[in-house]
Amino acid sequence: MAVLIDGRRIAAEIKDEIKAKVSEMAKKPCLAVIIAGEDPASLIYIRDKRIACEYTGIKFMLFELPETTPENEAVELVMKLNRDPEVDGILFQQPFPVHYGDEKILLSIDPAKDVDCLHPYNAGLLSVGKPFFLPGTPAGIIMLLKRTGIEIAGKRCVVVGRSNIVGKPVSALLLMENATVTTCHSKTRDLPEICRTADILVAAVRKPGFITGDMIKEGAAVIDVGIHSLGGKKRCGDVDFASCEKKAGYITPVPGGVGPMTVAMLMENCLKASALKNGRPA
Repeated sequence: MAVLIDGRRIAAEIKDEIKAKVSEMAKKPCLAVIIAGEDPASLIYIRDKRIACEYTGIKFMLFELPETTPENEAVELVMKLNRDPEVDGILFQQPFPVHYGDEKILLSIDPAKDVDCLHPYNAGLLSVGKPFFLPGTPAGIIMLLKRTGIEIAGKRCVVVGRSNIVGKPVSALLLMENATVTTCHSKTRDLPEICRTADILVAAVRKPGFITGDMIKEGAAVIDVGIHSLGGKKRCGDVDFASCEKKAGYITPVPGGVGPMTVAMLMENCLKASALKNGRPA
């Protein structure tokens, strides 16, 4: 039976560490969050970010725009926040309204305030192994592994998914930790066989229960990035937990695994952004 990786506990430890650092700062870091529209899931994510900011002592600013707001007006708001010396980090909550182009919004954010690490400049730094900001979910995965005592260096890692938000950056971070990494996707042949080679398997495919017990190696660490509603308050991930728990050495639950880490690492990036602006060590 697999050992559960407790993301809630580890995220709480990280937030406590950030809270201690912020308490010693004369000027507290400030996070500005923008949302256009009222997507229910986005509102929940923003609530979680507000709670984390309040706990750690980071100032939280929320800008709520109607979904019909023209894209150029949203960009103008971002540019205003870029110039605001009080603001250390800017996050434009996704998904964007359908009439927005993702690239235009992301390019408008000052890379030095891009705490979501989605600007091409920051993605480029990550790709060459010299990042300043780390994308929240991928960084959270690495932290889960490290704080659970799971060695990464020299291990075979398989990442199922190649999105710009999780799949690609977590593959890059695993490489930076000296793992041997295979990135799989919808065109990958013999996917189950490849998954069975993994010492560490990261499922970020956005398909409920896609990874089953017969696809994992005995004793593997299984990291489930997905979260899907089953109706009411029930949730599941990209991993079929019941069958994989029996074979895995370690496994993240859904909820309570990767999710809490994403917010914790966002707080870490806000701290880094403040240090960058004020010329302090990160």
